Amino acid sequence: MSKSAETTTGALPGAISRQHVLVTMIGVALAMFLSSLDQTIVGTAMPKIVADLGGFSHYTWVTTSYLLTSTVVLPITGRLTDMYGRKPFFIVGIAIFIAGSVFSGLSQTMLQIILSRGFQGIGAGVIMANALAAIADLFPPAERGKIQGVMAAVFGVSSIIGPILGGFITDSLSWHWIFFINVPLGIASIILFLVFYPHYRPDVKKHTIDYAGMTALTLVVVPMLLALTWGGVEYPWGSPQIIGMFALAVAALIAFPLIEMRSKEPIIPLSIFKDRIISISLVATFLSGFAMFGGIVFVPLFFQGVLGASATSSGSFLTPMMLGVVVGSAASGQALSRTGGHYRIQGAIGLALIVLGLVLLSRMGISTSHAHAVFNIIWVGIGLGMTFPLYIIAVQNSAPVELVGTATSIVPFVRSLGGSFGLAIFGSIMTNRFAAEFLAQIPAGVKAVVPAQVFDSVTGNAQTLLSPEAQSGLKAVFDRLGEQGATLYAQTILALKSSLASALSDVFLIAALITLLAFVANWFIKEIPLRKRHAPSSQGSEQPSKPSA
Repeated sequence: MSKSAETTTGALPGAISRQHVLVTMIGVALAMFLSSLDQTIVGTAMPKIVADLGGFSHYTWVTTSYLLTSTVVLPITGRLTDMYGRKPFFIVGIAIFIAGSVFSGLSQTMLQIILSRGFQGIGAGVIMANALAAIADLFPPAERGKIQGVMAAVFGVSSIIGPILGGFITDSLSWHWIFFINVPLGIASIILFLVFYPHYRPDVKKHTIDYAGMTALTLVVVPMLLALTWGGVEYPWGSPQIIGMFALAVAALIAFPLIEMRSKEPIIPLSIFKDRIISISLVATFLSGFAMFGGIVFVPLFFQGVLGASATSSGSFLTPMMLGVVVGSAASGQALSRTGGHYRIQGAIGLALIVLGLVLLSRMGISTSHAHAVFNIIWVGIGLGMTFPLYIIAVQNSAPVELVGTATSIVPFVRSLGGSFGLAIFGSIMTNRFAAEFLAQIPAGVKAVVPAQVFDSVTGNAQTLLSPEAQSGLKAVFDRLGEQGATLYAQTILALKSSLASALSDVFLIAALITLLAFVANWFIKEIPLRKRHAPSSQGSEQPSKPSA
Protein backbone atom coordinates (compact mmCIF):
# COMPACT_ATOMS: atom_id res chain seq x y z
CA MET A 1 0.00 0.00 0.00
CA SER A 2 1.11 3.57 -0.64
CA LYS A 3 2.59 5.22 2.40
CA SER A 4 0.16 8.09 1.92
CA ALA A 5 -2.80 5.80 2.41
CA GLU A 6 -1.73 4.34 5.73
CA THR A 7 -4.05 4.50 8.71
CA THR A 8 -2.80 6.48 11.71
CA THR A 9 -4.42 8.05 14.72
CA GLY A 10 -4.06 11.39 16.41
CA ALA A 11 -3.54 14.75 14.75
CA LEU A 12 -2.27 14.71 11.19
CA PRO A 13 1.53 14.79 11.49
CA GLY A 14 2.09 16.20 8.05
CA ALA A 15 4.44 13.32 7.21
CA ILE A 16 3.14 12.62 3.73
CA SER A 17 4.93 14.21 0.82
CA ARG A 18 3.78 17.41 -0.83
CA GLN A 19 3.32 15.47 -4.05
CA HIS A 20 0.87 13.11 -2.35
CA VAL A 21 -0.90 16.08 -0.79
CA LEU A 22 -1.23 17.69 -4.23
CA VAL A 23 -2.68 14.55 -5.83
CA THR A 24 -5.03 14.10 -2.88
CA MET A 25 -6.25 17.67 -3.21
CA ILE A 26 -6.90 17.10 -6.90
CA GLY A 27 -9.24 14.30 -5.86
CA VAL A 28 -10.89 16.52 -3.24
CA ALA A 29 -11.33 19.36 -5.75
CA LEU A 30 -12.75 16.96 -8.34
CA ALA A 31 -15.28 15.61 -5.85
CA MET A 32 -16.20 19.15 -4.78
CA PHE A 33 -16.57 20.16 -8.41
CA LEU A 34 -18.94 17.26 -9.07
CA SER A 35 -21.28 18.08 -6.19
CA SER A 36 -21.34 21.83 -6.86
CA LEU A 37 -21.67 21.43 -10.64
CA ASP A 38 -24.74 19.27 -10.19
CA GLN A 39 -26.55 22.10 -8.41
CA THR A 40 -26.35 24.34 -11.49
CA ILE A 41 -26.27 21.97 -14.45
CA VAL A 42 -29.70 20.49 -13.73
CA GLY A 43 -31.56 23.82 -13.78
CA THR A 44 -30.92 24.33 -17.49
CA ALA A 45 -32.30 20.90 -18.34
CA MET A 46 -35.40 21.06 -16.13
CA PRO A 47 -37.81 22.32 -18.84
CA LYS A 48 -36.79 19.38 -21.04
CA ILE A 49 -37.03 16.91 -18.16
CA VAL A 50 -40.56 18.09 -17.34
CA ALA A 51 -41.51 17.96 -21.03
CA ASP A 52 -40.37 14.34 -21.26
CA LEU A 53 -41.57 13.03 -17.89
CA GLY A 54 -44.56 15.29 -17.23
CA GLY A 55 -45.52 16.26 -13.70
CA PHE A 56 -45.03 20.02 -13.92
CA SER A 57 -46.69 20.41 -10.52
CA HIS A 58 -43.69 18.60 -9.02
CA TYR A 59 -41.16 20.77 -10.84
CA THR A 60 -39.55 22.24 -7.73
CA TRP A 61 -39.28 18.88 -5.98
CA VAL A 62 -36.38 17.83 -8.21
CA THR A 63 -34.33 20.57 -6.56
CA THR A 64 -36.01 20.47 -3.14
CA SER A 65 -35.30 16.78 -2.56
CA TYR A 66 -31.61 17.35 -3.33
CA LEU A 67 -31.46 20.39 -1.03
CA LEU A 68 -33.16 18.59 1.85
CA THR A 69 -30.93 15.54 1.94
CA SER A 70 -27.67 17.36 1.25
CA THR A 71 -28.36 19.85 4.05
CA VAL A 72 -29.39 17.25 6.64
CA VAL A 73 -26.30 15.06 6.20
CA LEU A 74 -23.77 17.92 6.51
CA PRO A 75 -23.45 18.10 10.33
CA ILE A 76 -24.05 14.36 10.74
CA THR A 77 -21.22 13.54 8.35
CA GLY A 78 -18.91 16.08 9.96
CA ARG A 79 -19.31 14.43 13.36
CA LEU A 80 -19.00 10.85 12.13
CA THR A 81 -15.82 11.63 10.21
CA ASP A 82 -14.32 13.14 13.37
CA MET A 83 -14.99 9.81 15.04
CA TYR A 84 -14.06 7.33 12.32
CA GLY A 85 -11.88 9.24 9.85
CA ARG A 86 -12.80 10.89 6.56
CA LYS A 87 -11.48 8.54 3.89
CA PRO A 88 -14.24 5.86 4.07
CA PHE A 89 -16.97 8.50 4.17
CA PHE A 90 -15.44 10.32 1.21
CA ILE A 91 -15.43 7.14 -0.88
CA VAL A 92 -18.95 6.12 0.19
CA GLY A 93 -20.24 9.66 -0.45
CA ILE A 94 -18.87 9.70 -3.99
CA ALA A 95 -20.25 6.20 -4.60
CA ILE A 96 -23.71 7.31 -3.42
CA PHE A 97 -23.46 10.38 -5.64
CA ILE A 98 -22.55 8.23 -8.66
CA ALA A 99 -25.39 5.80 -7.96
CA GLY A 100 -27.84 8.68 -7.56
CA SER A 101 -26.62 10.12 -10.87
CA VAL A 102 -27.21 6.81 -12.65
CA PHE A 103 -30.67 6.42 -11.12
CA SER A 104 -31.52 10.03 -12.10
CA GLY A 105 -30.35 9.48 -15.68
CA LEU A 106 -32.40 6.29 -15.99
CA SER A 107 -35.57 7.82 -14.49
CA GLN A 108 -38.77 7.37 -16.46
CA THR A 109 -41.14 9.29 -14.18
CA MET A 110 -40.98 12.46 -12.10
CA LEU A 111 -41.31 10.41 -8.90
CA GLN A 112 -38.27 8.35 -9.87
CA ILE A 113 -36.10 11.38 -10.58
CA ILE A 114 -37.23 13.13 -7.39
CA LEU A 115 -36.26 10.09 -5.29
CA SER A 116 -33.01 9.66 -7.22
CA ARG A 117 -32.09 13.30 -6.73
CA GLY A 118 -32.76 12.97 -3.01
CA PHE A 119 -30.43 9.97 -2.88
CA GLN A 120 -27.86 11.87 -4.92
CA GLY A 121 -28.12 14.75 -2.45
CA ILE A 122 -27.01 12.46 0.39
CA GLY A 123 -23.78 11.79 -1.49
CA ALA A 124 -23.35 15.49 -2.28
CA GLY A 125 -23.73 16.47 1.38
CA VAL A 126 -21.18 13.85 2.46
CA ILE A 127 -18.75 15.11 -0.19
CA MET A 128 -19.20 18.74 0.83
CA ALA A 129 -18.66 18.07 4.53
CA ASN A 130 -15.55 15.99 3.84
CA ALA A 131 -14.04 18.34 1.27
CA LEU A 132 -14.03 21.29 3.66
CA ALA A 133 -12.69 19.24 6.59
CA ALA A 134 -10.06 17.46 4.47
CA ILE A 135 -8.19 20.73 4.07
CA ALA A 136 -7.85 20.90 7.85
CA ASP A 137 -6.39 17.39 7.82
CA LEU A 138 -3.83 18.07 5.12
CA PHE A 139 -2.77 21.65 5.89
CA PRO A 140 -2.05 23.65 9.05
CA PRO A 141 -4.24 26.75 9.62
CA ALA A 142 -1.67 29.17 8.18
CA GLU A 143 -1.83 27.38 4.81
CA ARG A 144 -5.55 26.65 4.68
CA GLY A 145 -6.57 30.10 3.48
CA LYS A 146 -5.17 29.78 -0.03
CA ILE A 147 -6.47 26.21 -0.33
CA GLN A 148 -9.95 27.19 0.87
CA GLY A 149 -9.81 30.03 -1.63
CA VAL A 150 -9.11 27.53 -4.39
CA MET A 151 -12.03 25.35 -3.25
CA ALA A 152 -14.34 28.36 -3.22
CA ALA A 153 -13.09 29.18 -6.71
CA VAL A 154 -13.97 25.62 -7.77
CA PHE A 155 -17.52 26.31 -6.62
CA GLY A 156 -17.56 29.58 -8.57
CA VAL A 157 -16.24 27.97 -11.75
CA SER A 158 -18.82 25.19 -11.54
CA SER A 159 -21.56 27.82 -11.21
CA ILE A 160 -20.31 29.49 -14.38
CA ILE A 161 -19.95 26.46 -16.61
CA GLY A 162 -22.87 24.47 -15.15
CA PRO A 163 -25.70 26.22 -17.03
CA ILE A 164 -23.64 26.36 -20.25
CA LEU A 165 -22.65 22.70 -20.05
CA GLY A 166 -26.18 21.67 -19.10
CA GLY A 167 -27.66 23.44 -22.10
CA PHE A 168 -25.04 22.01 -24.48
CA ILE A 169 -25.46 18.41 -23.27
CA THR A 170 -29.25 18.64 -23.27
CA ASP A 171 -29.36 20.04 -26.82
CA SER A 172 -26.58 17.83 -28.27
CA LEU A 173 -27.33 14.52 -26.54
CA SER A 174 -30.22 14.40 -24.07
CA TRP A 175 -30.97 15.48 -20.50
CA HIS A 176 -30.07 11.97 -19.30
CA TRP A 177 -26.40 12.68 -19.99
CA ILE A 178 -26.19 15.59 -17.57
CA PHE A 179 -26.33 12.86 -14.91
CA PHE A 180 -24.31 10.16 -16.69
CA ILE A 181 -21.35 12.54 -17.11
CA ASN A 182 -20.82 12.31 -13.34
CA VAL A 183 -19.96 8.59 -13.54
CA PRO A 184 -16.46 8.65 -15.12
CA LEU A 185 -15.46 11.76 -13.14
CA GLY A 186 -16.69 10.19 -9.91
CA ILE A 187 -14.88 6.90 -10.54
CA ALA A 188 -11.64 8.80 -11.23
CA SER A 189 -12.08 10.65 -7.94
CA ILE A 190 -12.66 7.40 -6.02
CA ILE A 191 -9.46 5.91 -7.47
CA LEU A 192 -7.48 8.94 -6.32
CA PHE A 193 -8.90 8.61 -2.82
CA LEU A 194 -8.27 4.87 -2.62
CA VAL A 195 -4.63 5.22 -3.65
CA PHE A 196 -3.53 8.53 -2.15
CA TYR A 197 -5.85 9.79 0.56
CA PRO A 198 -4.38 9.15 4.06
CA HIS A 199 -6.78 7.45 6.44
CA TYR A 200 -6.21 9.20 9.77
CA ARG A 201 -8.38 8.42 12.75
CA PRO A 202 -8.45 10.60 15.85
CA ASP A 203 -8.23 7.63 18.23
CA VAL A 204 -8.85 3.91 18.51
CA LYS A 205 -11.58 3.84 21.13
CA LYS A 206 -15.04 2.46 20.49
CA HIS A 207 -17.54 5.21 19.73
CA THR A 208 -21.24 5.55 20.46
CA ILE A 209 -23.33 6.96 17.62
CA ASP A 210 -25.93 9.50 18.70
CA TYR A 211 -28.94 8.12 16.82
CA ALA A 212 -31.42 10.10 18.93
CA GLY A 213 -29.60 13.34 18.15
CA MET A 214 -29.46 12.51 14.44
CA THR A 215 -33.21 11.86 14.42
CA ALA A 216 -33.99 15.08 16.28
CA LEU A 217 -31.74 17.11 13.96
CA THR A 218 -33.46 15.61 10.92
CA LEU A 219 -36.87 16.45 12.39
CA VAL A 220 -35.73 20.05 12.82
CA VAL A 221 -34.31 20.54 9.34
CA VAL A 222 -36.67 18.62 7.04
CA PRO A 223 -40.03 20.03 8.23
CA MET A 224 -38.56 23.53 8.49
CA LEU A 225 -37.10 23.49 4.97
CA LEU A 226 -40.30 22.01 3.58
CA ALA A 227 -42.38 24.68 5.29
CA LEU A 228 -40.11 27.45 4.00
CA THR A 229 -40.17 25.97 0.48
CA TRP A 230 -43.90 25.28 0.30
CA GLY A 231 -45.17 28.29 2.25
CA GLY A 232 -47.00 30.73 0.00
CA VAL A 233 -46.46 28.42 -3.00
CA GLU A 234 -47.93 24.96 -2.44
CA TYR A 235 -49.91 25.99 0.63
CA PRO A 236 -50.84 29.33 2.28
CA TRP A 237 -48.55 30.37 5.14
CA GLY A 238 -51.40 30.01 7.61
CA SER A 239 -52.50 26.57 6.38
CA PRO A 240 -52.51 23.56 8.75
CA GLN A 241 -49.78 21.91 6.66
CA ILE A 242 -47.30 24.78 7.02
CA ILE A 243 -48.12 25.51 10.66
CA GLY A 244 -47.88 21.80 11.45
CA MET A 245 -44.43 21.47 9.89
CA PHE A 246 -43.15 24.54 11.72
CA ALA A 247 -44.60 23.18 14.98
CA LEU A 248 -42.84 19.84 14.45
CA ALA A 249 -39.55 21.63 13.70
CA VAL A 250 -39.84 23.80 16.83
CA ALA A 251 -40.67 20.79 19.02
CA ALA A 252 -37.64 18.92 17.66
CA LEU A 253 -35.50 22.03 18.12
CA ILE A 254 -36.45 22.17 21.80
CA ALA A 255 -35.75 18.46 22.25
CA PHE A 256 -32.42 18.50 20.37
CA PRO A 257 -30.23 20.26 23.00
CA LEU A 258 -31.79 18.18 25.77
CA ILE A 259 -30.84 15.02 23.88
CA GLU A 260 -27.34 16.29 23.12
CA MET A 261 -26.64 17.18 26.76
CA ARG A 262 -27.44 13.59 27.76
CA SER A 263 -25.61 11.94 24.87
CA LYS A 264 -22.23 10.30 25.48
CA GLU A 265 -20.97 11.49 22.09
CA PRO A 266 -23.46 14.06 20.76
CA ILE A 267 -23.78 14.56 17.02
CA ILE A 268 -23.23 18.29 17.60
CA PRO A 269 -21.41 18.90 20.89
CA LEU A 270 -22.99 22.04 22.32
CA SER A 271 -19.66 23.01 23.86
CA ILE A 272 -18.37 24.28 20.52
CA PHE A 273 -20.91 27.11 20.62
CA LYS A 274 -19.28 28.44 23.80
CA ASP A 275 -16.31 29.47 21.68
CA ARG A 276 -16.98 33.09 20.72
CA ILE A 277 -15.10 32.86 17.45
CA ILE A 278 -17.15 29.88 16.32
CA SER A 279 -20.51 31.24 17.47
CA ILE A 280 -20.00 34.70 15.94
CA SER A 281 -18.68 33.17 12.71
CA LEU A 282 -21.87 31.10 12.48
CA VAL A 283 -24.05 34.15 13.13
CA ALA A 284 -22.26 36.09 10.38
CA THR A 285 -22.53 33.06 8.07
CA PHE A 286 -26.27 32.68 8.71
CA LEU A 287 -26.97 36.37 8.10
CA SER A 288 -24.80 36.59 4.99
CA GLY A 289 -26.38 33.37 3.66
CA PHE A 290 -29.80 34.87 4.39
CA ALA A 291 -28.95 37.90 2.30
CA MET A 292 -26.95 36.04 -0.36
CA PHE A 293 -29.51 33.42 -1.33
CA GLY A 294 -32.45 35.66 -0.60
CA GLY A 295 -31.15 38.58 -2.61
CA ILE A 296 -29.11 37.13 -5.46
CA VAL A 297 -31.72 34.61 -6.56
CA PHE A 298 -33.86 37.58 -7.63
CA VAL A 299 -31.21 39.11 -9.92
CA PRO A 300 -32.25 36.94 -12.94
CA LEU A 301 -35.85 37.97 -12.24
CA PHE A 302 -34.83 41.61 -12.59
CA PHE A 303 -33.07 40.93 -15.90
CA GLN A 304 -36.06 39.00 -17.27
CA GLY A 305 -39.02 40.84 -15.83
CA VAL A 306 -37.77 44.44 -15.75
CA LEU A 307 -35.11 44.60 -18.48
CA GLY A 308 -36.78 42.09 -20.80
CA ALA A 309 -33.90 39.63 -21.16
CA SER A 310 -34.60 36.02 -22.15
CA ALA A 311 -34.42 33.24 -19.56
CA THR A 312 -31.16 31.94 -21.06
CA SER A 313 -29.42 35.28 -21.25
CA SER A 314 -30.58 36.32 -17.77
CA GLY A 315 -28.71 33.35 -16.34
CA SER A 316 -25.59 34.29 -18.27
CA PHE A 317 -25.67 37.76 -16.71
CA LEU A 318 -24.79 36.09 -13.40
CA THR A 319 -21.48 34.91 -14.87
CA PRO A 320 -19.68 38.19 -14.00
CA MET A 321 -20.86 37.81 -10.40
CA MET A 322 -19.49 34.27 -10.21
CA LEU A 323 -16.22 35.47 -11.72
CA GLY A 324 -16.19 37.99 -8.89
CA VAL A 325 -16.66 35.09 -6.46
CA VAL A 326 -13.64 33.33 -7.97
CA VAL A 327 -11.48 36.47 -7.76
CA GLY A 328 -12.65 37.37 -4.25
CA SER A 329 -12.18 33.87 -2.84
CA ALA A 330 -8.71 33.47 -4.34
CA ALA A 331 -7.60 36.90 -3.09
CA SER A 332 -9.12 36.35 0.36
CA GLY A 333 -7.48 32.95 0.75
CA GLN A 334 -4.07 34.27 -0.24
CA ALA A 335 -4.40 37.25 2.08
CA LEU A 336 -5.39 35.03 5.01
CA SER A 337 -2.33 32.82 4.55
CA ARG A 338 0.11 35.66 3.95
CA THR A 339 -1.04 37.97 6.76
CA GLY A 340 -1.53 35.33 9.42
CA GLY A 341 -5.29 35.50 9.69
CA HIS A 342 -6.81 38.97 9.93
CA TYR A 343 -10.25 37.51 9.31
CA ARG A 344 -12.06 40.29 11.13
CA ILE A 345 -10.68 42.91 8.73
CA GLN A 346 -11.17 40.76 5.63
CA GLY A 347 -14.67 39.84 6.76
CA ALA A 348 -15.52 43.51 7.19
CA ILE A 349 -14.23 44.31 3.69
CA GLY A 350 -16.10 41.39 2.10
CA LEU A 351 -19.39 42.13 3.86
CA ALA A 352 -19.05 45.85 3.07
CA LEU A 353 -18.70 45.00 -0.63
CA ILE A 354 -21.84 42.84 -0.46
CA VAL A 355 -23.73 45.70 1.19
CA LEU A 356 -22.46 48.10 -1.48
CA GLY A 357 -23.52 45.81 -4.29
CA LEU A 358 -26.97 45.19 -2.81
CA VAL A 359 -27.54 48.92 -2.24
CA LEU A 360 -26.59 49.56 -5.87
CA LEU A 361 -28.99 46.81 -6.93
CA SER A 362 -31.76 48.40 -4.86
CA ARG A 363 -31.37 51.65 -6.82
CA MET A 364 -32.01 50.02 -10.21
CA GLY A 365 -35.19 50.61 -12.19
CA ILE A 366 -36.73 50.16 -15.62
CA SER A 367 -34.23 52.60 -17.17
CA THR A 368 -31.18 50.72 -15.84
CA SER A 369 -28.91 49.35 -18.56
CA HIS A 370 -27.73 45.75 -18.67
CA ALA A 371 -24.10 46.90 -18.26
CA HIS A 372 -24.98 48.92 -15.16
CA ALA A 373 -26.80 45.97 -13.59
CA VAL A 374 -23.85 43.65 -14.31
CA PHE A 375 -21.47 46.20 -12.77
CA ASN A 376 -23.55 46.19 -9.58
CA ILE A 377 -23.63 42.42 -9.14
CA ILE A 378 -19.86 42.10 -9.63
CA TRP A 379 -19.35 43.85 -6.27
CA VAL A 380 -21.66 41.36 -4.61
CA GLY A 381 -19.70 38.50 -6.17
CA ILE A 382 -16.33 39.78 -4.97
CA GLY A 383 -17.68 40.31 -1.46
CA LEU A 384 -19.20 36.83 -1.35
CA GLY A 385 -15.96 35.34 -2.60
CA MET A 386 -14.04 37.03 0.21
CA THR A 387 -16.35 35.64 2.90
CA PHE A 388 -16.61 32.05 1.62
CA PRO A 389 -13.22 30.78 2.90
CA LEU A 390 -13.03 33.26 5.74
CA TYR A 391 -15.38 31.89 8.38
CA ILE A 392 -14.45 28.28 7.68
CA ILE A 393 -10.81 29.15 8.41
CA ALA A 394 -11.79 31.07 11.55
CA VAL A 395 -13.87 28.13 12.82
CA GLN A 396 -11.19 25.54 12.00
CA ASN A 397 -8.49 27.64 13.68
CA SER A 398 -10.51 27.81 16.89
CA ALA A 399 -12.13 24.35 17.05
CA PRO A 400 -10.46 21.42 18.88
CA VAL A 401 -8.80 19.16 16.34
CA GLU A 402 -11.04 16.21 17.27
CA LEU A 403 -14.11 18.34 16.40
CA VAL A 404 -12.77 20.12 13.32
CA GLY A 405 -15.00 18.12 10.95
CA THR A 406 -18.08 18.81 13.05
CA ALA A 407 -17.36 22.53 13.35
CA THR A 408 -16.46 22.86 9.67
CA SER A 409 -19.61 21.11 8.41
CA ILE A 410 -21.82 23.39 10.50
CA VAL A 411 -20.67 26.44 8.49
CA PRO A 412 -22.26 25.40 5.12
CA PHE A 413 -25.17 23.90 7.09
CA VAL A 414 -25.92 27.26 8.72
CA ARG A 415 -25.42 29.11 5.42
CA SER A 416 -27.95 26.82 3.74
CA LEU A 417 -30.48 27.37 6.53
CA GLY A 418 -30.00 31.12 6.27
CA GLY A 419 -30.54 30.94 2.54
CA SER A 420 -33.78 29.00 2.99
CA PHE A 421 -35.13 31.59 5.41
CA GLY A 422 -34.04 34.36 3.06
CA LEU A 423 -35.76 32.85 0.03
CA ALA A 424 -39.01 32.36 1.91
CA ILE A 425 -39.11 35.79 3.53
CA PHE A 426 -37.89 37.75 0.51
CA GLY A 427 -40.26 35.85 -1.75
CA SER A 428 -43.19 36.85 0.43
CA ILE A 429 -42.00 40.47 0.57
CA MET A 430 -41.59 40.63 -3.19
CA THR A 431 -45.01 39.12 -3.93
CA ASN A 432 -46.89 41.42 -1.55
CA ARG A 433 -44.95 44.52 -2.58
CA PHE A 434 -45.43 43.76 -6.28
CA ALA A 435 -49.20 43.41 -5.91
CA ALA A 436 -49.55 46.64 -3.90
CA GLU A 437 -47.34 48.65 -6.27
CA PHE A 438 -49.12 47.39 -9.37
CA LEU A 439 -52.56 48.29 -8.10
CA ALA A 440 -51.26 51.75 -7.14
CA GLN A 441 -49.54 52.42 -10.48
CA ILE A 442 -52.27 51.36 -12.91
CA PRO A 443 -53.47 54.55 -14.68
CA ALA A 444 -57.06 55.53 -13.89
CA GLY A 445 -57.90 55.33 -17.60
CA VAL A 446 -56.87 51.70 -17.70
CA LYS A 447 -58.84 50.80 -14.57
CA ALA A 448 -61.96 52.39 -16.05
CA VAL A 449 -62.11 50.17 -19.15
CA VAL A 450 -60.34 46.93 -18.20
CA PRO A 451 -62.26 44.29 -16.21
CA ALA A 452 -61.03 43.88 -12.64
CA GLN A 453 -60.49 40.13 -13.10
CA VAL A 454 -57.75 40.86 -15.64
CA PHE A 455 -55.76 42.71 -13.00
CA ASP A 456 -56.48 40.03 -10.42
CA SER A 457 -54.76 37.49 -12.66
CA VAL A 458 -51.46 39.40 -12.71
CA THR A 459 -51.18 40.95 -9.24
CA GLY A 460 -50.31 37.68 -7.52
CA ASN A 461 -47.10 37.08 -9.49
CA ALA A 462 -44.89 38.46 -12.23
CA GLN A 463 -45.49 35.60 -14.66
CA THR A 464 -46.88 37.94 -17.32
CA LEU A 465 -43.47 39.63 -17.61
CA LEU A 466 -41.64 36.30 -17.85
CA SER A 467 -43.81 34.42 -20.32
CA PRO A 468 -44.32 35.52 -23.97
CA GLU A 469 -47.45 33.36 -24.03
CA ALA A 470 -48.90 35.18 -21.02
CA GLN A 471 -48.11 38.54 -22.63
CA SER A 472 -49.83 37.45 -25.83
CA GLY A 473 -52.91 36.42 -23.88
CA LEU A 474 -53.00 39.75 -22.03
CA LYS A 475 -52.50 41.67 -25.26
CA ALA A 476 -55.41 39.81 -26.85
CA VAL A 477 -57.65 41.10 -24.03
CA PHE A 478 -56.58 44.69 -24.72
CA ASP A 479 -56.91 44.30 -28.49
CA ARG A 480 -60.63 43.72 -28.00
CA LEU A 481 -60.88 47.27 -26.60
CA GLY A 482 -60.40 48.82 -30.02
CA GLU A 483 -57.90 51.49 -31.07
CA GLN A 484 -56.99 52.45 -27.51
CA GLY A 485 -56.14 48.84 -26.66
CA ALA A 486 -52.50 49.03 -27.76
CA THR A 487 -51.89 52.16 -25.68
CA LEU A 488 -53.60 50.72 -22.62
CA TYR A 489 -51.62 47.49 -22.99
CA ALA A 490 -48.31 49.40 -23.12
CA GLN A 491 -49.29 51.37 -20.01
CA THR A 492 -50.16 48.15 -18.17
CA ILE A 493 -46.85 46.48 -19.09
CA LEU A 494 -44.98 49.59 -17.97
CA ALA A 495 -46.85 49.50 -14.66
CA LEU A 496 -45.97 45.82 -14.26
CA LYS A 497 -42.27 46.46 -14.87
CA SER A 498 -42.19 49.46 -12.57
CA SER A 499 -43.97 47.50 -9.84
CA LEU A 500 -41.59 44.57 -10.13
CA ALA A 501 -38.61 46.93 -10.05
CA SER A 502 -39.95 48.55 -6.88
CA ALA A 503 -40.61 45.18 -5.24
CA LEU A 504 -37.11 43.91 -6.07
CA SER A 505 -35.62 47.18 -4.88
CA ASP A 506 -37.15 46.51 -1.46
CA VAL A 507 -35.79 42.97 -1.47
CA PHE A 508 -32.25 44.09 -2.29
CA LEU A 509 -32.36 46.89 0.25
CA ILE A 510 -33.55 44.60 3.06
CA ALA A 511 -30.88 42.09 2.05
CA ALA A 512 -28.31 44.89 2.38
CA LEU A 513 -29.58 45.72 5.87
CA ILE A 514 -29.33 42.09 6.96
CA THR A 515 -25.79 41.89 5.56
CA LEU A 516 -25.06 45.03 7.57
CA LEU A 517 -26.04 43.07 10.69
CA ALA A 518 -23.50 40.43 9.66
CA PHE A 519 -20.96 43.24 9.26
CA VAL A 520 -21.63 44.35 12.84
CA ALA A 521 -21.41 40.79 14.19
CA ASN A 522 -18.14 40.29 12.35
CA TRP A 523 -16.42 43.00 14.46
CA PHE A 524 -16.96 40.95 17.61
CA ILE A 525 -14.82 38.07 16.35
CA LYS A 526 -11.62 37.72 18.30
CA GLU A 527 -8.67 37.25 15.95
CA ILE A 528 -6.25 34.46 16.81
CA PRO A 529 -3.09 34.15 14.68
CA LEU A 530 -3.30 31.17 12.34
CA ARG A 531 -1.20 28.28 13.58
CA LYS A 532 1.66 27.17 11.36
CA ARG A 533 1.39 23.59 12.57
CA HIS A 534 -1.43 21.18 13.24
CA ALA A 535 -2.72 21.54 16.78
CA PRO A 536 -2.50 18.50 19.06
CA SER A 537 -5.74 16.86 20.08
CA SER A 538 -7.13 18.03 23.38
CA GLN A 539 -7.46 14.34 24.22
CA GLY A 540 -3.85 13.61 23.43
CA SER A 541 -2.35 11.89 20.41
CA GLU A 542 -2.32 8.17 20.03
CA GLN A 543 0.33 6.01 18.47
CA PRO A 544 -0.16 5.13 14.82
CA SER A 545 -2.11 1.99 14.18
CA LYS A 546 -1.11 -0.60 11.69
CA PRO A 547 -1.50 0.34 8.02
CA SER A 548 -4.85 -0.52 6.58
CA ALA A 549 -4.93 -3.45 4.24
